Amino acid sequence: MDLSAKHEEFERLKRKVELLEQELGEIATEESWEPTSYYWAYHATSGFLLGVVGAAAALLMNVVLAPIAGKHPLELIRVYLTFPLGADALALADTAKNVPAVRDGMILAFGSCLYLVTGMLIGMPFHIGLTRLTPNGRTFNRLLVATALSLLIWLVGFYGVLSWLQPQLFGGDWITSGKYLPWWVAAATHLVFGWTMALLAPFAKFLPYEASTKPNNESRSSVDSSPIQPGG
Repeated sequence: MDLSAKHEEFERLKRKVELLEQELGEIATEESWEPTSYYWAYHATSGFLLGVVGAAAALLMNVVLAPIAGKHPLELIRVYLTFPLGADALALADTAKNVPAVRDGMILAFGSCLYLVTGMLIGMPFHIGLTRLTPNGRTFNRLLVATALSLLIWLVGFYGVLSWLQPQLFGGDWITSGKYLPWWVAAATHLVFGWTMALLAPFAKFLPYEASTKPNNESRSSVDSSPIQPGG
């Protein structure tokens, strides 16, 4: 094979490499897709996952605050179960010692899971609202917005919904009456939920995947730098 034929073969291979690089670049562009607007599905899913952490933190804080108010550490679960169980949830106490305590482990597990699931559901709109209002906000700004959102959820959920819905469905108002759960304990648990969501928000930030093009560049440089040896 003479030198001219080798030049032609080299140019043919070079064009083929360029075509392959173009195709790989198009694939890399598709893989590094970025949303053109607010990514609702991603943030809703992130809020769903962060909500369970926020609910767990709120439940733990309630265990700490309830004894300060002279209540049993698990009083929140007992009162919370009055929504699906009504007055029957109040019977889950040690009446012999007159100390409110959930005796049945299955009931306690059910109540805790129900509380965490509620946190997951509330976490979706909460995280969406937080990220919409503070897309690139500092921690202090996120905490301020989370405080406002948490208190809003508490006021609307407790006094705008449960205060009339629970009596309509179960014939009693045990959650918002203050007899079993002081208002400040309920407000504090909502705040802890919101602050936890705000502190964890940076970990749920959307980062688009960027495909690496290093192998393509290496292959091209190796082709371009390959010397053409004369001779047949």
